[in-house]
Amino acid sequence: MNFISDSFSDVLIVGGGIIGLSLARKLHKKGVKKITILERGKLGQEASFAAAGMLAPQAETEKPDDFFHFCDESNKLYPNFAKELLDETGVDIELDKSGTLYLAFSERDVAEIRKRYEWQRDAGLQVEHLTAQEARKIEPFISPDVCEALFFPNDWQVENRKLLTALQKYAEINRIGIVESAEVKNLLIENGKTLSAETASQKFPAEKVILATGAWTSLIKSSENVPSLPNVRPIRGQMLSFHTAKRLLSKVIYSPRGYLVPRFDGRILAGATVEDVGFNKSVTQSGIDFLLENALEIAPSLVNLQLSEKWAGLRPFASDGLPILGTFPEIENLFTATAHYRNGILLAPLTAEILADKIAENFDSKYLEVFSPLRFAAARAICK
Repeated sequence: MNFISDSFSDVLIVGGGIIGLSLARKLHKKGVKKITILERGKLGQEASFAAAGMLAPQAETEKPDDFFHFCDESNKLYPNFAKELLDETGVDIELDKSGTLYLAFSERDVAEIRKRYEWQRDAGLQVEHLTAQEARKIEPFISPDVCEALFFPNDWQVENRKLLTALQKYAEINRIGIVESAEVKNLLIENGKTLSAETASQKFPAEKVILATGAWTSLIKSSENVPSLPNVRPIRGQMLSFHTAKRLLSKVIYSPRGYLVPRFDGRILAGATVEDVGFNKSVTQSGIDFLLENALEIAPSLVNLQLSEKWAGLRPFASDGLPILGTFPEIENLFTATAHYRNGILLAPLTAEILADKIAENFDSKYLEVFSPLRFAAARAICK
């Protein structure tokens, strides 16, 4: 699919995953008309497609810091986000608000979840501490070996592949420019301003450029040195799914080693590995064995089901594990929204909101300061 409304863009978004697509939608709703998305492959087919769609700020974070609050605020945008997308595109992204269970199977697991329970209770968050019997009552198919559990009523899930479909449909309906198989190699920068993004065969001029390039961010070069350009590397996550005739589980279920995500269509997703292997998206037997072991620890009855799908994706990871959002002081019209790592689906609505506010209205958010690429330039200067 290639559609360009104009050779010159008001905003050029490099990267057509969940972050780039959400940004395009939000910018369009704010009145920006000439928007183009460049995608190195097929729109939305990298980490966003490979994800499991959990919206789990309480299960995924360790303390009530800025990152937790960023996750929590973005999660709270999802009900309205889902409703708007349904109205705009007719696509139901299957926001499931059944909640999330977090199980403990050993003394070490128990200590971990009790620590999580204490900080979340002290922070005034909704969290319930359950006995093993209480956990099995609400999810009968979990292992009889569970010791105790936490229940997070406000940790949800979404069908990420339908979310991508909805955002792509929004772009098509609203004539947002889309160019696939357009891998950006270089940014043409002169006198502190980005003039265009360049593929091997074409230049795409724009007034403003956003790098929403995920795991491939650090492969893009620039004609002028940009000290605060971040270093992002890929972390492989392998996944698998089972298929059942009916939904066996009602909630997302975590253990300290993995998770299960039940879908309305009967699939049960199991994930995920965390592997620093470069840009290798292979599915390995060792990875599948690891996922099966963790899945069967949570729900041993899955042993009777056949695997229906196996896949892998590359998560974008910064050295401190946090997102990279905002502007570059050396380049007046260059922005970035990358390194969301395990939380790209969760963080898409708020990332789009704060970047669109900055680009369209020059409105700043505290998160643009907290997660600024400048933090890496400062660290490098100290090390010199």
